[in-house]
Amino acid sequence: MMTDLNHLRRQVDEIDEQILLALSKRVQICKAIGAAKKAQQKPIKDADRENEVYMHVRENAKKLSLDPDQVEAVYREIVNMCSVVQLEEQP
Repeated sequence: MMTDLNHLRRQVDEIDEQILLALSKRVQICKAIGAAKKAQQKPIKDADRENEVYMHVRENAKKLSLDPDQVEAVYREIVNMCSVVQLEEQP
């Protein structure tokens, strides 16, 4: 029984690594977006785009039998993290 638990925990650890790699890629892309916004003299915050992201992840959460409110809460943190790195790229 303990072997099953250890195996399942290793699987969770592997998924966590994948999530971290995906977050790292997202941050790198958002840094490039921040540079493009700076070049185009656009503001970092884009409420319309953020709402689009939240709507999209809520729809996908439902399809995957996940709680849309919880998924949106996670994405609000991710979007905030990415906004911060865009701000850090500003002079």
